[in-house]
Amino acid sequence: MRNYTVLFVGCLLFHLAGTWSLPLIDRDEPRFAEAAREMRERPDFIVPYFNNQFRFDKPPLTYWFQVPSYRVFGENDFAARFPTAIAAALVALILLAWGQQLGGEKVGWWAAIIFSLSLQTFIHGKAAVADMWLVLFVTVAHWAGWELLQDNIEHRTSNIERPTAFWWIFYLSLGLAFLAKGPVGWMPLLTVAIAQRLYRQEHFSARFKFVRGLLLMLVLICLWGIPALVRTDGEFFRVGIGKHVVERSVATMEGHGASSVWMYLALLPFYFLTVFASFFPWSIKLPALWKKLRAQRDGADQFLLGGALIIFGIFTLVQTKLPHYTLPAFPLLALLVARRFESLRLARALPIAATAVYLAIALFLTPFLARFFPSYNLARVSRPDLKPEMEFGAVDFTEPSLVWYFRDKVRGFMTPLKRKDANEFMKRGESRFIVLPTASVAEIFPNIDPSWRSYHTKGFNIPKGRRADLTMLLKPE
Repeated sequence: MRNYTVLFVGCLLFHLAGTWSLPLIDRDEPRFAEAAREMRERPDFIVPYFNNQFRFDKPPLTYWFQVPSYRVFGENDFAARFPTAIAAALVALILLAWGQQLGGEKVGWWAAIIFSLSLQTFIHGKAAVADMWLVLFVTVAHWAGWELLQDNIEHRTSNIERPTAFWWIFYLSLGLAFLAKGPVGWMPLLTVAIAQRLYRQEHFSARFKFVRGLLLMLVLICLWGIPALVRTDGEFFRVGIGKHVVERSVATMEGHGASSVWMYLALLPFYFLTVFASFFPWSIKLPALWKKLRAQRDGADQFLLGGALIIFGIFTLVQTKLPHYTLPAFPLLALLVARRFESLRLARALPIAATAVYLAIALFLTPFLARFFPSYNLARVSRPDLKPEMEFGAVDFTEPSLVWYFRDKVRGFMTPLKRKDANEFMKRGESRFIVLPTASVAEIFPNIDPSWRSYHTKGFNIPKGRRADLTMLLKPE
């Protein structure tokens, strides 16, 4: 128990480092953080909202964890990211336990270290998004599936079932993985199905209790899903599954992926190339690992490798592509590397060096980067003049971070405006403010009221990959 406590606390502190000094990164982090705040304000824990509009992009599990974090730490960047750090630390605990079974305590520790110090884990272990919760429950499901397969192998000549909780864990994890990020959380089912094709075990179905287990998984999902579908007249399914799962698979969304058949074909090796950056520094040994696995592998290697390749294969076929989509495979890769740590000749000083570099980035670089976040800086400098009853609008810059940072003081919601509507918006009677590109101020407001207050900032619009020069005009009471 002492080892698990030390690992959990150490990983939690590592992933939390710097989360208070780096503003939330557009677009996903502010969307999740604000949706959780609005869930708390309503209070409505079934249908998520962002900026007072339905948010169908993701199921609600991440918001459910962020809400209690807000109650403890307040509605701030640190609180929005705190649950993700917990999820990342829990993944490390699972790898310690699973690794000990696959090769002893040393393998467990190395698996936890390798996963925690991978570049993509360092990034997403701090991000206020759903990915790390998906990784956690997909990893737990893979572990439970492996245990059930092992139980089956050990007792394949017997008709007697050994009592086990792993089938419960397997299906509950699949349900929770769905509630984290949708049907993509069911990938362990495919891993288990392929493992059965390899092992050809007797009593396989009886031990996995597929009918009973799938019903358990569906009941867990339906406890939230049915009320959500009823209250949104089916829109949650049509948009959440139809658009953000099916359409994301066959079409490029938000510019992430291929825009033509030829580009799609060219991007097929995308994840097999980006893994060398995402899984860094351990990725330097992936070619050697692959060579060793081709020469010799046991049942555990086949299961871990099969699960990783399934994840890489599924997202390779999906047209929308982002480097972090394959993150659920990293715990499996970490176990594969850890089982051959000595033969791969990885330097024992590497974890110390990687930890030092990551902590230096988190603690010293992120405060410097905060100056490049325009929404954060506008909200900070104007904070003394903001009132809860104010309305606010935005022209040409409507990133989710505006909603997250300004609603910290303002109860209203952001109104996206066209240029022709900006003047009329500011002429309304109540106090209000508007955010717009500095270059457009003279054109849209040629005669600014002398009583208005003006704030200016420069930064970087990360989603659009270009500089941002913004002005905020505030009409006081």
